[in-house]
Amino acid sequence: MSENSTAENQLGTEPIGRLLVRMSLPMIISFFIQALYNIVDSIFVSRISENALTAVSLAFPMQMAAHAIAVGLSVGLNARVPEAIGAKDEIRANRIAGTAIFLSFVSMLVFMAAGFLFTTAVYKHQTDVAEIIDGGSAYLRILWTVSAGEFFGQLLEKMLLCAGCPLSAMLSQACGAVFNIIFDPLLIFGIGIFPRLGITGAAWATVGGQIAAALLALIMNLKHNHLIHLQPSDFRPDISSCKDVLSVGFPSMVTIGLSSLSNYLINQILLSYSTTATAVYGIWAKLQNFCYMPVFGMNNGMVPILSYNLSAHHPDRVKKTFHMAWVFILLLQVCLMVILECIPASLLSLFNASESMKAIGIQALHICLLSLPFGGMTIIMTTAMQSLRHSHYALIANILRQFINLYFFTALLSALTHDLSIVWRAVPIAELASFITAFLLIRSMFNHLHLSEDDAHRF
Repeated sequence: MSENSTAENQLGTEPIGRLLVRMSLPMIISFFIQALYNIVDSIFVSRISENALTAVSLAFPMQMAAHAIAVGLSVGLNARVPEAIGAKDEIRANRIAGTAIFLSFVSMLVFMAAGFLFTTAVYKHQTDVAEIIDGGSAYLRILWTVSAGEFFGQLLEKMLLCAGCPLSAMLSQACGAVFNIIFDPLLIFGIGIFPRLGITGAAWATVGGQIAAALLALIMNLKHNHLIHLQPSDFRPDISSCKDVLSVGFPSMVTIGLSSLSNYLINQILLSYSTTATAVYGIWAKLQNFCYMPVFGMNNGMVPILSYNLSAHHPDRVKKTFHMAWVFILLLQVCLMVILECIPASLLSLFNASESMKAIGIQALHICLLSLPFGGMTIIMTTAMQSLRHSHYALIANILRQFINLYFFTALLSALTHDLSIVWRAVPIAELASFITAFLLIRSMFNHLHLSEDDAHRF
């Protein structure tokens, strides 16, 4: 039996529980590490000043704009390539991968231009504090202009997943995270032979880690990926391949992109209270991102299994994969919520929080952490919708969750009460409303997939 056939049969024949663990666990670990270095980045920056932490917090939505495109293209590849492989269409699989790489290159050029032209204007639009403007625009300029690692790292890792090599994907992401964690303090504070770069040192450590991860993922693909064999002609995009990538990837772009936009707009609301409130929201965003990393890791392992088995006409494996992923994430998010609810003051102390920041932040974290189980389950459901050819459902759920619900409830509570302690309640309220919508849509989707009555009643 060929190596290609072996990799394909694992997606179609290996017991679902073992397969989901094998495909997802390495990615959960690697995403945890990735989220850890995002938090470590803010922890070190907070040692510079609270204004520096605020500058990084205001950069986060802009940073996520590039991340949205990179993730969307990689998700499209991660879903459509296994689907093509399941249908025994190697030519289509290669064209989809080549098209995703081409689209990533174009996107990288767009963000490079934006980094040179618009970063200072972005900060001046949000604040008039010179330290925040100068530090934040320099930080964001580096992230946008040196975004090659962000775009190509995501794609190369997903190519490893498509080939059934989750451990290699984990190693490449872990490499980037370790690089960032090591070089953050060295470049921020100028330890040893390294220059003291302050907030820009954090940016250089981030892009350096992304590039290191991308290079290692490239090496791993060349050595271990026996399912994708790219030729020069595969990099010439065609309409069909673009549709294949974007039909699945666009909802993910919308999910993260609208999250970026809503964070930007919410920051404007919070700035009307204080820059400290914005810094607290930035801390929450990083903690939330950390808690959702196992969800994203599960998604990465779940997507190729769902896509392959749907294409190969294995409906029982499709249902079981989704059920197991959904229950696991629910239990994990509940555990994380309970643990973190016990230590909000300790979490804030990691970010060198002043007494005024703790006064705002402890209450904010107690409230916002209640949203974790609802958000985790919603993300799993929308990813399943994308993988199972119901991207329009996922798009509706993502727009509601990442933009309309969160911004609407934040703006509404702020306008009605002008009380910051009540404004934080918008986070769990929005996640609950989004969960209810996604739950109803997933029931409808499974009915459209012609599941039995018993299966339909399980949702």
